[in-house]
Amino acid sequence: MIKLLSFLCLCPYILAAQIKVDIIVHIPKTTSDSIFIAGNFNDWNAKNTAFNFKQKDSLTYFIQLNLPKGNQEFKITRGSWDKAESKNDGKPTTNRMVNLSVDTVLNLSVTEWSDNFKQVKENYQHGVRVHIVDSAFLMPQLDKNRRVWIYLPKDYSKSKKKYPVIYMHDGQNLFHANPPRVNEWAVDSVMDSLIALGGKEMIIVGIDHGGKDRLKEYNPYDSKYGKGEGKAYVSFLVETLKPFIDSKYRTLKDAKNTSIAGSSMGGLISMYAIATYPNVFGSAGVFSPAFWIAPKIDNDVTEALATLKNSKLFFVAGNKEGTEMINDMKKIYFILNPDGKNKNIKLLEKPDGKHTEWFWHREFVPFYKFIAQ
Repeated sequence: MIKLLSFLCLCPYILAAQIKVDIIVHIPKTTSDSIFIAGNFNDWNAKNTAFNFKQKDSLTYFIQLNLPKGNQEFKITRGSWDKAESKNDGKPTTNRMVNLSVDTVLNLSVTEWSDNFKQVKENYQHGVRVHIVDSAFLMPQLDKNRRVWIYLPKDYSKSKKKYPVIYMHDGQNLFHANPPRVNEWAVDSVMDSLIALGGKEMIIVGIDHGGKDRLKEYNPYDSKYGKGEGKAYVSFLVETLKPFIDSKYRTLKDAKNTSIAGSSMGGLISMYAIATYPNVFGSAGVFSPAFWIAPKIDNDVTEALATLKNSKLFFVAGNKEGTEMINDMKKIYFILNPDGKNKNIKLLEKPDGKHTEWFWHREFVPFYKFIAQ
């Protein structure tokens, strides 16, 4: 009877509503490129073959999708973000938005493509406390190289203290740049402010994502997007990167002082990392997790329950990210904290939350305060 009740409680999270969406797109001129839709429902993958429009005539394309009920954001691309839809002057368009509650038909027009204009490449500068550890750090588990960043607290050079460390994914967007970017967490600015108010000093290590390989590198399981490389990626963090950071910087090496955090696919791989290596990562920030792509994460979390009893897990997502996002996150939360009494497992559901960096920038503050306790 108890098992039946548990199953019934979880049913709303398993059976997330899907809405049929027919999308017709009119483009400004003929092209030999394929046309794609990229949005929060496919982790903003600009060339996802499952979201490839079919050509109706030389200027018209169409696609039929089943998308989660709720708010969805997207853009039209020609296979990369360098070839995304733009305004008449070549500047990026804002995300298209639709609130899905019933089957829907969208008739859209692309004004222009960004690659038809000369793009001025910005020369970004970062703050004095943000450094590049290595522009091509070897990842032997993946046979790749990747840029790795580090944020050091203001007093690091003046002290002999050792510091907790947060490992974070999507390093390209983690730190505040000058000129400012719309797609940045700016965690260094947040940390500077929190430390100035008396908060605990921490080191942050950022690892760049793999561009077109992101959906595979941050997924420990095989999916329609390719063979999962997430297990090898987490092995890299544990076996290669963390020992290097611990040897070169003054860190507190134990699990209690080592966190992992990320958003979307980064939220998924952070959950997998702490479930697999709870003796390495003592806490995790799971922001807007893309659990939809990896249903097997439920089994791994369930099997890891006993080893996660001392772990701290912070979950957050927004109602404007779609009901499936919230439901998948709550399902994992209730596996970990079925009666809601474990204060080490925290879940936030924000009415205004969107699948974007400004939201994660804001919610980094409660995550930091949670792990700093």
